[in-house]
Amino acid sequence: MRREVLDLLDGVPDGVPHGDGLGPCDAALIGLAVRAAVSTLDPDGIEEYTRHALDAGATPAQIHETVVVVSGLGVHSLMEGSRQVAAVLRARGTEPGAAALDGPLDEHRAALRARLRGDDPYWDDFEREVPGYLDALLRMSPEAYEAFFAYCAVPWRTGHVRGRVKELISLAADATPTHRYLPGVRLHLTNALRLGVGRRAVLETLDIAAAAPEHLGVPAASPGTGPGEVTR
Repeated sequence: MRREVLDLLDGVPDGVPHGDGLGPCDAALIGLAVRAAVSTLDPDGIEEYTRHALDAGATPAQIHETVVVVSGLGVHSLMEGSRQVAAVLRARGTEPGAAALDGPLDEHRAALRARLRGDDPYWDDFEREVPGYLDALLRMSPEAYEAFFAYCAVPWRTGHVRGRVKELISLAADATPTHRYLPGVRLHLTNALRLGVGRRAVLETLDIAAAAPEHLGVPAASPGTGPGEVTR
């Protein structure tokens, strides 16, 4: 993944300044994110990096917002699943609902698209990296389409963690050895650079992602244990 990101950095027309590295608080939040990500789910690491983040000066609101940001990793199932399901239905052409995947949107779907996506250029960048997803989702499940936009917006509305750090959190989660979701890496790298993140911080973020542990599974709680107490 590092090679792909270096190629992307080298391909920026005006170059990417070296910039500052990650501060201790930002590094701890990113470390927490890659351990809380669904592709890792490391309970001990979550506890450890929560302590690191608190010691580095992060607030409880920033720590939990980090978890909310990285919880969005699950939408990659929606992204890839929706696109592939739509492709199969279009290829068959005879399945119920296949005809609705093409042609004009009905009034309800068109209104949802105008209200939620509008002309925000972010979604143009998103479409370049995950082509066809938003249209497939809207056509197959307007309810899921609306929920997708609502959930993704939550950590940006609360705003406890700076936008550039949110992008690095998402970049790191997408770049972990157990996930490697290049469309997300490209999208969040582009956003981070636009927000002024330099090459040094990007590479330090990749180092944190590369150190994420394997997904070994989460143990079940034993009867009578309290919140956060599990048997191992």
